[in-house]
Amino acid sequence: MKTDSRFTYSDSQMREFAQTILDHARSLGAAGCECDVSEGFGLSVTVRKGEIDTLEHNRDKGIGVSVHFGSRPHVKRGHASTSDFSPAALRQTVEAAVAIARHTAEDDCAGLPEQALLARDLPDLDLYHPWHVSPEDAIEVARRCEAAAFALSPKLKNTEGTSLSAQHSQFVFANSLGFMAGFPTSRHSLGCSMIAEEKGQMQRDDWYSSARVPGQVANPEALGRYAGERALARLRARKIPTCQAPVLFEAPLASGLVGHFVSAVSGGSLYRKSTFLLDSLGKQVFSPLVSIEERPHEPQAMASSPFDEEGVATRERSIVRDGVVEGYFLGTYSARKLGMQSTGSAGGNHNLVVRPGTLDFRGMLKKLHRGLLVTELLGQGMNLITGDYSRGAAGYWVENGEIQYPVEEITIAGNLAEMFKSIAAVGNDVLVRGSRSSGSILVENMTIAGD
Repeated sequence: MKTDSRFTYSDSQMREFAQTILDHARSLGAAGCECDVSEGFGLSVTVRKGEIDTLEHNRDKGIGVSVHFGSRPHVKRGHASTSDFSPAALRQTVEAAVAIARHTAEDDCAGLPEQALLARDLPDLDLYHPWHVSPEDAIEVARRCEAAAFALSPKLKNTEGTSLSAQHSQFVFANSLGFMAGFPTSRHSLGCSMIAEEKGQMQRDDWYSSARVPGQVANPEALGRYAGERALARLRARKIPTCQAPVLFEAPLASGLVGHFVSAVSGGSLYRKSTFLLDSLGKQVFSPLVSIEERPHEPQAMASSPFDEEGVATRERSIVRDGVVEGYFLGTYSARKLGMQSTGSAGGNHNLVVRPGTLDFRGMLKKLHRGLLVTELLGQGMNLITGDYSRGAAGYWVENGEIQYPVEEITIAGNLAEMFKSIAAVGNDVLVRGSRSSGSILVENMTIAGD
């Protein structure tokens, strides 16, 4: 496994901290214990109009400890954390968790995962690629990115900043069932936000790129130019009359639609019965054109891991097949609440991939024919209980499959249950955003509120 001398602690030291915690919890009578030991460091810079706006070095560390007393269904749980790795602090943190546990109510679903579900074979997913970038070089990269945007047009008169971040972390997770594992990860990004102005009207737009591997972050000049082009394209935006029309969600926003689905079929929403997709397993929720897979073992991917935050093994699985829901997202606690089994989803999903269709972006515009291309969403207008969806939006009006003009100050509204079923196409213009990968998504009909 790759190591980095810039970490304060070695992997063996992190494991020693974890074992000390487990041993002390056992000595205090805990029936079960789990802990997470982590540290990270990084560099972030922001440049605005060629000048350094912020320059930050970060270094942090932490330990979280959970203890369990009793056996199911009479389990009490306590949790405590610390950023002090001294032997005395480790003992005190365990003792604090124990004290909390003794004062909490019994919970029939609490406790460690079933031992049979814990990860055993741990593939190296190649998730650590350090970026040995100096502050001077980071500033220069950000300046190059911003300068490329400004060079496009004199109408690009301002910026909200161009930021570069290089982050590195490592962790060890352990529990009293004998599981102990961890690995280092890296996460690097470059983003640029530009402001265009014409005849007193200002418009902004941005773009960013992130990757585990420094060399896979987008070329600074290309990224800057694209951010600038997006801002320029939004000049002379106009309002449109209220209407019903198809809506094409640009790929980054399509990932957001997938995120709403994930929230609706995640354990907490399901066992609390606070979701419009209650009891949706095995049911047709999406258009038959939609299939979604979870691929947690993709090398170098942003959300890859051989196990979840409880040590439960992750596995490749179908979440939606031809529109039918085949999988939920459950951790140990929510699975027990539902009378089901953990899906290795404690902490969230891992690399969701929406199966792309055959159309590229231009083909998706032709499929849209007449309607709205959405490139920005505002606000948080989504009701998880009812599925009602209403968001401020901006984008472009499309006629005969061609973009006609930018639009602003509109709202798009519908119900996610209906929107999912009325997906008419998924593009092959695939973009990865965090833990989700999707092309653009065309929804057949929505209410567009304008003038």
